Amino acid sequence: MSETVRTETINTALGALERVLDRRLVAALEVCARCGICAEACHVYASDPRPEHVPAARAERVRAVYRRQHDPLGKLFPWLVGAKDLTEPDLDALAEPAFASCTLCRRCTINCPFGVDTALIMRAARAMLTATDRAPEMLVMLADAAIARGEHAEEFREIYREIVAGLEHEAQERLGDPTLRIPLDQQGAEILYVGLSGAHTILPAAIIFHEANASWTLSMFEASNYGLFLGDPARAKAIARRIVDEAVRLGVKEVVLTECGHAYAALRWEAPNWFGGEFPFKVRSIVEVLADYVRDGRLALDPTANPEPVTYHDSCNLARNGGLIEAPRIVLRAAVQNFVEMNPHGKENFCCGGGGGLVAIPEWFETRMRAGRKKAEQIRAAGAPVVATSCENCNLQLTDLNGYYDLNVQVVGLMELVVNALLKARRRHAVPLPEAA
Repeated sequence: MSETVRTETINTALGALERVLDRRLVAALEVCARCGICAEACHVYASDPRPEHVPAARAERVRAVYRRQHDPLGKLFPWLVGAKDLTEPDLDALAEPAFASCTLCRRCTINCPFGVDTALIMRAARAMLTATDRAPEMLVMLADAAIARGEHAEEFREIYREIVAGLEHEAQERLGDPTLRIPLDQQGAEILYVGLSGAHTILPAAIIFHEANASWTLSMFEASNYGLFLGDPARAKAIARRIVDEAVRLGVKEVVLTECGHAYAALRWEAPNWFGGEFPFKVRSIVEVLADYVRDGRLALDPTANPEPVTYHDSCNLARNGGLIEAPRIVLRAAVQNFVEMNPHGKENFCCGGGGGLVAIPEWFETRMRAGRKKAEQIRAAGAPVVATSCENCNLQLTDLNGYYDLNVQVVGLMELVVNALLKARRRHAVPLPEAA
């Protein structure tokens, strides 16, 4: 490779760093005291205690480059402050720490005495790698496919309408109620529900909304936002725009996102910054809606439908980063007979090891299985045969950990437990048919 090409690549990476360099990131880059307290907080280090797995060590790769560009001493005497010119081998070596060893879970941040946001630094590293074509191919492909679907929505509309008609029939059969509907493009509905690819996030939601007598319509699009994982605000905004435009066009009061941690983080917390202000609608997770339905008595649930002990894995994006800690527990206490807490849980819960898009990258399967050892130990210690979660990425990772570590548990989504309890209550309250004369 020629010197000119190398220079362009480095300039592109440094340009990407400059574009995301706001006051939050500057604070994270400049504050670290190198105390190492973050090590024990990290699930990767706790599972595989090597020096390169300390969050501060990962971040140091970006800090050295930042000091060379912005620290007066780093510009004049780089050796004195650990500053370093960025090279292409440095960029190549940054890929695994940024995309595989850090899942952006922020457990290190809440346990840091200074609150250093290492996840923000790793997102900057991802931005540099994405800008120089070093991001995992699968994440790029998934992000671009989502954008393409938004650009060609009309071509998908009729095909999707046929798919939804089939799902509606399945939901009617499962509930035993031919009046159930899955509305699509319903102008003036109160809720725009955004699922994921596949029926598993649409069928239980359809049953729950029907039983709660909710005014809702199904989105044309999926909730996931792989632009966020790439550290690419332009791609992330383009993906979010599909849902924002749809919600505005339909005039809904709120967008409700399915059980997906990063989708909630993207649209609830990040997207208003990308669009320059608050939206004319609320953004909530289905977990919050379920908790409201339980509190308001809008769902008749029979917890004997879920008799085995159930423990709950908190999604990092929903609990630690989004504050949704009590809502899923309100639902679980109503939907299952024996809820058992995992230890630790809530904001201190350990990441499953599959977050940050890692679960979608096949070449790093062994890496995420090793990173999940701490979570496997937590699950085993909880002693419950059923593990519930409210995040698709977590569900996939926990299912893989189940097989990898022989945990012998069942991994389920929160909505499925609710539907089980709802169907049993419905059968119990059904009016018996009169006996034949």
